[in-house]
Amino acid sequence: MKIFVICAAALLLGNLSVSQAQVSSKIKDVLGKLGTSSTDSTKKATTTTNASVSNSPVTKTEANNALKQALSNGLQTSIKSLSVQNGYLGDAVVKILMPEEAQKVEKALRAVGMGSLCDQFITSMNRAAETAVSEAGTVFVNSLSKMTIQDGYNILLSEQQNAATNYFRTNTNAELTTKFTPVIESAMGKNQVSTYWTQLTTAYNKLPLSSKVNTDLTAYVTQKAIDGLFVKVADQELKIRQNLGGARSTELLSKVFGWVDSQ
Repeated sequence: MKIFVICAAALLLGNLSVSQAQVSSKIKDVLGKLGTSSTDSTKKATTTTNASVSNSPVTKTEANNALKQALSNGLQTSIKSLSVQNGYLGDAVVKILMPEEAQKVEKALRAVGMGSLCDQFITSMNRAAETAVSEAGTVFVNSLSKMTIQDGYNILLSEQQNAATNYFRTNTNAELTTKFTPVIESAMGKNQVSTYWTQLTTAYNKLPLSSKVNTDLTAYVTQKAIDGLFVKVADQELKIRQNLGGARSTELLSKVFGWVDSQ
């Protein structure tokens, strides 16, 4: 549970008013101060420990605490990876591209040598998403605090490898949209998204036989930013479920997820 407090504190530090370097520094300070008081819950689990605890009885409270611990780690990692420059833009899996209904605009403009304008627009959308994603921290912490013991137990024993991700998507999508939207709007202004969009559509509408394209850019970028976040969350969930890269890094995680493996 202390690990959850640590990770929650780290998530809450993702404030847009400070630089990435300041956020990282504050996270390290919090971890340094609190980490020393949770030796038992944070020490690495050995192969021997994995073998000995995999069949040990697990209470619903232990299961719930392990899931929250794993999710806190995964959520923090997901947000951190996307909130840096090129977090979205540099990752082909989550990169925000032209709206589907505007791809004909992109194709037509690239065909007449205006590809750089299209690239500037795509970059500006992704920059807006990278700015907004830090807002997810408080939303996820709030959702974790509301997760019941039975919720956690059901998620753990689900045959779906993304059961926790689906839980979060169902319970946080509306709040994430509310949190992201004003930040996206502000970031799009700073990154000239609307300006580039106006230039794109104006240039396109001057082409012969073109038809007007109407897209709610704020809603589009907001949803794509949320979709990309959950792609990363699902990746982190898969790692803990399959113990990829030593993701089960504490005794509690090894015990509970080892027990799940044996079911």
